[in-house]
Amino acid sequence: MVTSPLITVMVNAVRRSTHKLMRDFGEVENLQVSEKGPGDFVTKADKRVEEILFEELKKVRPKFGFHMEEGGDVVGEDPESLWIIDPIDGTTNFIHGIPHFGISVALEQRGEIVAGVIYNPATNELFTGEKGRGSYLDDRRLRVSGRADLHEAVIASGVPHRGRADLEKYRGELAVMQDKVAGIRRFGAASMDLAYVACGRFDGYWERGLQKWDIAAGVIIVQEAGGIVGGMDGNDDFMTSGDIIAGNKTIHAVMKDELDKLS
Repeated sequence: MVTSPLITVMVNAVRRSTHKLMRDFGEVENLQVSEKGPGDFVTKADKRVEEILFEELKKVRPKFGFHMEEGGDVVGEDPESLWIIDPIDGTTNFIHGIPHFGISVALEQRGEIVAGVIYNPATNELFTGEKGRGSYLDDRRLRVSGRADLHEAVIASGVPHRGRADLEKYRGELAVMQDKVAGIRRFGAASMDLAYVACGRFDGYWERGLQKWDIAAGVIIVQEAGGIVGGMDGNDDFMTSGDIIAGNKTIHAVMKDELDKLS
């Protein structure tokens, strides 16, 4: 793996932001937790990680703007370059001591995601992807699964939590997919679901109502691993809608066909 200067900058920032995170993870009962909305939690650890990411990235790319889950938007001098940050994707897992969460950082330039990093400090797995340079898990080049039969596929999804208006729609989608696949997994972190599609652990993934910071890094990592990412209900602007399907070329097409029948 030949690491580009851009990926090096992103990886260094992510690693520095997590120096104290595993200490917090080991003492989850002492975390300061608040609820932003139904089933949507934030901790002091989220805020600290995001602050460090902001400081580190601002230091090396001072003109770039920011779009952050906790800190909102910061306009940069360069209107075409935007860091997209989710400090802890899978906060509910984090505060329950479940070692499945990711720090997610992506770079958007001229409206296109060009690089992404997802890091799970609990497993020390680092996923990276950059346009035209491929995707990697640590030093191993990634390729999406080669399975073509949906009946042999393990598919990931996100179950709407309390307060979500699309629960009934999801139940219909789940019923259709349950009848077609070998297994469905709900791990609770969209960025990690996409990373797992990229490395072939999952054959496909769908979810609705996501935010840009949930998926930006995962999208480029899947695409650079040879996968397809698209929208739902005939809307391909998934970055805006937050409704997404991902997989290899065949599985993506079959999943989309099955889910579109419900639209």
